[in-house]
Amino acid sequence: MGFDVAGVRAETAGVDERVHLNNAGAALMPDQVVEEVVGHLRLEARVGGYEAAEMAEARVEGFYTSVARLLGARPEEVAFAESATRAWELALGSVPLGAGDRVLTTVSEYSSNGMGLVKAARAVGARVEVVPDDADGVVDVGALERALDAGGVVLVALNHMPTHNGLVNPVERVGRLCRARGVLFLLDACQSVGQVDVDVDRVGCDFLTATGRKFLRGPRGTGLLYARAGVRVGEPAVVDVSSAEWVGAQSYRVREDARRFESFERSVAGQLGLAVAADYAYALGMEAVGERVAWLGEVLRERLGVLPGVRVWDRGRVGERSGIVTFSVQGVGAEWVRASLARAGVNVSVARVHNQVWEHRGLPEEVVRASVHYYNTEEELAVLVGAVAERVGV
Repeated sequence: MGFDVAGVRAETAGVDERVHLNNAGAALMPDQVVEEVVGHLRLEARVGGYEAAEMAEARVEGFYTSVARLLGARPEEVAFAESATRAWELALGSVPLGAGDRVLTTVSEYSSNGMGLVKAARAVGARVEVVPDDADGVVDVGALERALDAGGVVLVALNHMPTHNGLVNPVERVGRLCRARGVLFLLDACQSVGQVDVDVDRVGCDFLTATGRKFLRGPRGTGLLYARAGVRVGEPAVVDVSSAEWVGAQSYRVREDARRFESFERSVAGQLGLAVAADYAYALGMEAVGERVAWLGEVLRERLGVLPGVRVWDRGRVGERSGIVTFSVQGVGAEWVRASLARAGVNVSVARVHNQVWEHRGLPEEVVRASVHYYNTEEELAVLVGAVAERVGV
């Protein structure tokens, strides 16, 4: 499907040890990413942290170009962050909310994001409104349009792909609605950057946040923030000598570009590794990556769905779903299934759906989450399905 799967697997050490189907949690890094991170840490050990950063300055600057190229952005619209959560919080903190303002989000919003929205709104007397889903489980674009047209909306904040099921929200349609009305659009792309082709101009978002550790296959402790050039927002909640400069004894000036959201102290090794991960994804071709991930996800849903006692819980439009597959096994808990599969050499995780307080559709408290990536194979999916079948007595 556009690239050499065997070659990619040869550059991924972990595939020889486990069947790794926890890519929505943390994917396996390519060897090149590991070498970049470890190499810089070794340089820091030899010459010192500040000195190593100075020696790597050109490659650090290359991070902004690498991420911008992957997202269809400009380098000055990219910032490095310690995590996607940190990036999302910084973006939200710059939105000028006031009393009576409205913030729109979706039923499937990530639980931590939901808390952040409620906290920010409560502090100023704004309110958060949850737009309903349509019959497929994605955000109802018609309902969103009506909510926008009612007036008073300052921000739309939603996820591209929720963490706990397979749906993909129609973010480009959302972006067009927001742009036409001058409403800020903050997109959580944690599960989509590195899994599908994400172009910020096509999406039409003002902010986009993502993590390194998931489908982008970068190091843990890394994230990124896209902030559209010219977006009219307030100052970041926190400034330092990296994001601003003194212009008088009692005044300072914040940077104009996205780096106004950065902090001086960061993991240089992590930033370098994330740049390599972005280059790696771009070189493979995100359209080809997205096609393979979607195909593997549908294969897994189909094979799990025919097992007696197994139920697949994913929502979204068929043919437009992500590589995140959630299921339950009748009579046993999700954590037991996860631990049992781990003993069989298969990595999956548990999605605690009860954290999604706005989503009510008869879900169990916990479901098993198996998330595929392009380096996975049909044979690995068969290992997972066989292990589940054995445990349910098929």
